[in-house]
Amino acid sequence: MQDTSKQYDAVINSCRNLFINKMKDYGSAWRILRLPSLTDQIFIKAQRIRSLQQNEVRKVDEGEQSEFVGIINYCIMALIQLDKGVVEQPDLSTEKATLLYDEKVAITKQLMQDKNHDYGEAWRDMRVSSLTDLILQKLLRVKQIEDNSGKTIVSEGIDANYQDMINYAIFALIHISEAN
Repeated sequence: MQDTSKQYDAVINSCRNLFINKMKDYGSAWRILRLPSLTDQIFIKAQRIRSLQQNEVRKVDEGEQSEFVGIINYCIMALIQLDKGVVEQPDLSTEKATLLYDEKVAITKQLMQDKNHDYGEAWRDMRVSSLTDLILQKLLRVKQIEDNSGKTIVSEGIDANYQDMINYAIFALIHISEAN
């Protein structure tokens, strides 16, 4: 499990650096996005990954890795939006957004560690394609919850689904890096 924690941190560090650089380029323009818009962005990335996994021909020179990174960062943005709400104008400095990013990552990593303890790192025996399918399944769940105005009867909320997607995407990136 020690390796998993280090590998997790390495993936997050790369995602975090990209997030910070994009904040420097674009500011917090993403703060105007409503949750369904973020969910749709994540869905597009997951669909592209699935398409890349199924099709032999690629017409855009970007692989699965960048799309998994996008899923992670958009899910973290969604978790921030869940807490802070949507705004009409960008309102976060790079420093404040990074603090919120780190806060969401810490909570999500703890969830991963707790589940890893209980499941015995079962994800290590999974295929990247299965992790992609699980992300898509979580996205369909989130879309349904959004269509139900955020209400669930017996299911976990939207935040837990975003956290699971982050962790699945990180697991996929760990698998990909180990294969290279």
